[in-house]
Amino acid sequence: MSEAAPRPIDRHLFAGFLRQHRGAAVAVTGWSLLEAVPALASGLLVAAALDRGFLAGRPAEGFFWIGLLGAAMVFRALMTRTLTPWLGRIVEPLRDDLVTAVAAGAVHRAAAGARDTAGAGVARLTVQVETVRALVSALLRSARQLGVSLLMAFVGLAALSAPVAAVTLPPVLLTLLLCVPRLRVLARRQRRQLRAEERLTGAAGETFDGIRDVVACGARDRVADELSARITDHRDAVRAVARTASANALLVSLGSHLPLLVLLLSAPRLLDSGALSVGELLGATSYLVSGVAPALRALVAVLGSWGVQLATVLGQLSRSTREARPGPRGQARPGPPREAQPGQPGEARPGPPGGSGEALPPQTFRTPRTPRTPRSPDLSLVNVVYAYGPGAAPVIDGLTLDIPAGSHLTVVGPSGAGKSTLTTLLAGMAGPDSGRLTLGGVPATEVDRAWLHRAVTLIPQEAYVFTGTVRDNLRYLRPEARDTDLLASATAVGARALVDRLGGLDAPVGLDGPPLSSGERQLVALARAHVSPASIVLLDEACCHLDPAAEERAERAFAERGTTLVVVAHRISSALRAPRVLVLDGDRTDVGSPAQLLHRSPLYADLVGHWVSAGAP
Repeated sequence: MSEAAPRPIDRHLFAGFLRQHRGAAVAVTGWSLLEAVPALASGLLVAAALDRGFLAGRPAEGFFWIGLLGAAMVFRALMTRTLTPWLGRIVEPLRDDLVTAVAAGAVHRAAAGARDTAGAGVARLTVQVETVRALVSALLRSARQLGVSLLMAFVGLAALSAPVAAVTLPPVLLTLLLCVPRLRVLARRQRRQLRAEERLTGAAGETFDGIRDVVACGARDRVADELSARITDHRDAVRAVARTASANALLVSLGSHLPLLVLLLSAPRLLDSGALSVGELLGATSYLVSGVAPALRALVAVLGSWGVQLATVLGQLSRSTREARPGPRGQARPGPPREAQPGQPGEARPGPPGGSGEALPPQTFRTPRTPRTPRSPDLSLVNVVYAYGPGAAPVIDGLTLDIPAGSHLTVVGPSGAGKSTLTTLLAGMAGPDSGRLTLGGVPATEVDRAWLHRAVTLIPQEAYVFTGTVRDNLRYLRPEARDTDLLASATAVGARALVDRLGGLDAPVGLDGPPLSSGERQLVALARAHVSPASIVLLDEACCHLDPAAEERAERAFAERGTTLVVVAHRISSALRAPRVLVLDGDRTDVGSPAQLLHRSPLYADLVGHWVSAGAP
């Protein structure tokens, strides 16, 4: 089987992306130029108002030019409003391309035997890709506007007075030239900070996961010393970033005020020689004070924070596509990545399921000759085995489980036990290496893909809200849904107060709306899934950012809906109120009622005991 190498996350990916979406890029460029009309015209209009109006004894004409400046400001606001949706048409597809690149890299790393694929690869996908999306969005909003405004201010300044432009442009160019190497230094120190943060997070996670072993082995002092060293390294990296950023801010502050100082020193000579009128002097001052200086300071600050962060995070993401290496000779390699299916924001769209009793490489699917529609939304697994790469230890090993239609199952277990992997298999996003997975009695490889897309909804921990209105987000999976249906579902899962606070169903969210917390994004995703036609709902810690009462309300809403519900528990209280619980615990995996598991599952009894002793709700 041929191997399709993952596409590196570098300038070639972005160049290809811009070529593919050149229409949106051209539109953004055009609207940005129109948006910068006030930056171009402000000084010219101020100079005309003085020289042709007030100083010439014609105040009406002076007010006319000032009125044009006000109209230009209104025009700018209209252009900004028109431009915003075009920014979304760049940001959202870019995120999808990055997800595809990182996912392909994670698969290849797994095939190459990389040990961190299951953890670090997923972390990059769920955290760092979202970070890239947020940073690109912020840069398109701010750096784009600031850069175009700065350019237009200098064009207007040159049109107003070439001598003034000649004496004020060099200090700005000198500041930018001095800042470029400083930004590179800042980027290196940001990368060091990110690496230190990853090492600290990894060490802390390993320590907390194995805290009982640490205490039992008497290794508390040694582990504490190791964590202290990681903390110190991270502290030093943060301080280095802060020192560099402060020095850059001082340099830019001096450079942004220098052009005005040069203009004021040159003004008497230019006025005496007739090279500059009083109106042109004030117009030039307006360009420098309200255009060049603030735009220069803000642009360098934005590039020095968001721009450097973006470059750093992209560098980290790029490792997930470049570090894949061929496995040992004779080892199975993954085939070319399957064609991406239309995804859904907030929930993962299931792709073609795999696994029908014979061994298949992970993520390798066969297209059924005659797709079949399951007769009911029940799920069945028989001796299912799944591993994250050839030679890797199975995450799911010989699991047999029946989930009848309309039933409610909660999954608990330690970190790394395979809880999220199980939901991935049930959603049809991956196929088992061996064993049999059926939906409604139909082998997963033969299930009609259109039915699967309608019937199965997976809500991950990191919920997604895309640019549009609240209505667009809630009815994405059911476009024909009425507003009453949307509001009823929002009320059922506890999201109605959020909808009302945002301003109703017509309120903008995403790039156009206010920032939402992680819990608020989860409420939007839960309401979207509730109003959907899905008959199988998989909640993979989908309520982890909600309080316990809100989590219970959301889970009950799906259970009362008659949906086949599988919940990966964030709190053990989810298991205590479920009719059936699956405990994933290696070779001690068990399934039963909460009362039954208290007597025969040591892990479950331990989890419940800790929960009750802590007085948790």
